[in-house]
Amino acid sequence: MPLNLRIPGPMPLPPDVLEATGRPMINHRGPEFADILDRMTRNMKTMLETSGDVYFMTSSGTGAMETAVVNVLSPGDAVLSVSIGVFGDRFGDIAEIYGADVTRYKTELGDAADPGDVSEALAAMPHCKAVLVTHNDTSTAVQNDIAALSEIIRNESNALILVDAVSSAGGSPLAMDAWGLDMVATASQKAWMAGPGIGIIAVSKRAWAAYETSTMPKFYFDIAQYEKFLEISQPPFTPALSTIYGLDLALQQLADEGIENVIARHAERAEQTRRGVQRIGLELLSDASVASDTVTAIKVPEGVDAKAVVTAMRDEFNVEISGGQGALTGKIWRIGHMGWCEPEHIDECIDALEKVLAQTR
Repeated sequence: MPLNLRIPGPMPLPPDVLEATGRPMINHRGPEFADILDRMTRNMKTMLETSGDVYFMTSSGTGAMETAVVNVLSPGDAVLSVSIGVFGDRFGDIAEIYGADVTRYKTELGDAADPGDVSEALAAMPHCKAVLVTHNDTSTAVQNDIAALSEIIRNESNALILVDAVSSAGGSPLAMDAWGLDMVATASQKAWMAGPGIGIIAVSKRAWAAYETSTMPKFYFDIAQYEKFLEISQPPFTPALSTIYGLDLALQQLADEGIENVIARHAERAEQTRRGVQRIGLELLSDASVASDTVTAIKVPEGVDAKAVVTAMRDEFNVEISGGQGALTGKIWRIGHMGWCEPEHIDECIDALEKVLAQTR
């Protein structure tokens, strides 16, 4: 029986997507790949609700985040980093390593960013070039209200809006053009129902204007290279073909399902997970008003060995969840419910957690 993988990513693949990844290799500069790239680009634009440019690169989600930073910023640029967890911190770290002047706004773990606080931070940064913000941070299972934050940022500054949507895009509402987002980074292994290996970046016209003056170093993540080669239906570098095969099929299935239905399905699995957790007497880390649609964080009860529970669930029940990261190590468990996630997958996970906890008490 396959492992019921309930970590925040990578996620299990539907059988047909998994089968697609085993196809023979093709010429990535030939007509068959050109058809794949065209189809993936059209479908991703539909799913992100954008008429802007979309590029696929062989990388992790972090590579897509780095792409967002280095293509629109220059060393010394004032940047506001809005963090609700480990991955928000990482976004700021990337900008800082490349020489940006980063001001950090961090919430308490389990809280979302307050638009009023962001407004105050921007008021103190009249020359802010960009705001870096994570839509959904899997380390805390908290989801920011990107629509509200982007409205504040647009109304009160000229800052670019760079969004880490690695674990939200394809699972939560995200209207890139309507919300005025400039760079949106995501990755194949989360809600997109494909394996790891493909970073995805969506680029607005404002971002392209900023690219013209950006002086941060870039080569592999230079969006101009991806645009140049897309014009001839090719990638600039050798792609991870096996992952591309799976992502192509999965994106087509999601486009056929319709973005509204995909979002509703994720909301249902999230609510099912939260109800199940509470049914067995456990407490959620965050309030339901800011809870993620793609991953749920659960407080570890006093006196319980978090790591031992994860191990027992895997060894005894063939279900794997994740522990906490950073300051939340040993304090929470995380259950992923994005991408291909059926109701029975969640039921099995909650039942296994309940049985293991009964053994430890």
